Amino acid sequence: MGGPAPSADSRMPRWLPRAMVLALALIALFQLGSWAFHELTGLLINILIAFFLALAVEPAVSWMAARGVRRGLGTFLVFLGVLTVAAGFVTLLGSMLAGQIITIVENFPQYLDSVINWVNTHFRTELRRVDIQEGLLRSDWLRTYVQNSATGVLDVSTQVLGGLFQLLTIGLFSFYFAADGPRLRRTICSVLPPARQAEVLRAWEIAVNKTGGYLYSRGLMALISGMAHYVLLEILEVPYAPVLAVWVGLVSQFIPTIGTYLAGALPMLIAFTVDPWYALWVLIFVVIYQQFENYVLQPKLTSRTVDIHPAVAFGSVVMGTALLGAVGALIAIPAVATLQAFLGAYVKRYDVTDDPRVHGHRGTGPGDGGANSGERRALGVRVRQLWARRPGPAHPRDGDAEES
Repeated sequence: MGGPAPSADSRMPRWLPRAMVLALALIALFQLGSWAFHELTGLLINILIAFFLALAVEPAVSWMAARGVRRGLGTFLVFLGVLTVAAGFVTLLGSMLAGQIITIVENFPQYLDSVINWVNTHFRTELRRVDIQEGLLRSDWLRTYVQNSATGVLDVSTQVLGGLFQLLTIGLFSFYFAADGPRLRRTICSVLPPARQAEVLRAWEIAVNKTGGYLYSRGLMALISGMAHYVLLEILEVPYAPVLAVWVGLVSQFIPTIGTYLAGALPMLIAFTVDPWYALWVLIFVVIYQQFENYVLQPKLTSRTVDIHPAVAFGSVVMGTALLGAVGALIAIPAVATLQAFLGAYVKRYDVTDDPRVHGHRGTGPGDGGANSGERRALGVRVRQLWARRPGPAHPRDGDAEES
């Protein structure tokens, strides 16, 4: 005899196969999107940098467009001016470096003799330059370093080509964003209702103002840093002081995280060719000025130009560095300032109560102290006044008085 027929409740529901297929499809789409985002992260970061560069040159391009210059031509002229200044600075810096490197190589034996004499005098040793040179030439470390350098030439060439391609990509996108800014805004607004269009245009204008303010603050700090280091280098009579001052100002302000170290290394190297002790003085000045800039100059200038609290500015830089590295550190402050200014219009604010605690004043009375003790004293006076005004008790009867 056959088994019992399966009931209707034990059969698979009709929706289950379709739900399983839908779940598998969603998982596949998620994996595909995650893979595509991972592969396109570099391109998206380049587009983000290009967008902020376009915001930075937007005021200059708009100023030229308002005077009859086509936006494409105006953008080209702005970029041409920036590239001309950068190329001239790099050329001048390269020629200076080449001359100083030749000087260092020619005078290296004298520098080495002076260091050896100083060590022998202070530590009572008997070092000789010939022994040190022979030890270096026969060392395994030097042989391994030369081999690794020879094998790494191809990697360095690949990185250089990749960096040039990245710069070209950023330049093209930023040029298109700046030249076709109005068309891009019209395209975005065409798919939004009128109320949303006004919000997008307002956010765009805020982003332009905040990015320009951030670059203004960085340029001002670069000018102050360059002037301070120029005075030091002139006092020490270090050659190429103006170029080195410009180098320190630009690199320390526009290359985040490691810019300070790169900026200070070159003046130290050039000062070492004059006198090794001058390099130490430059190092001490760089460290002291960096602390002054971090704790005094930068918080005030950044908070004023982009209108955010210094603590928020510092936190945004740390967060941007954790998310996007050096690029995040560079664009974190204008991005946070734009977001803060845009969202500020939707935050409802109220009049602050006239309480002494709001202004940081505290009383010195007994008890808990502060404003609470003053409030309690005022409340006690009010209670005593009310108690004094209460109706008097009824007169007692004669018999009660006698019994009492």
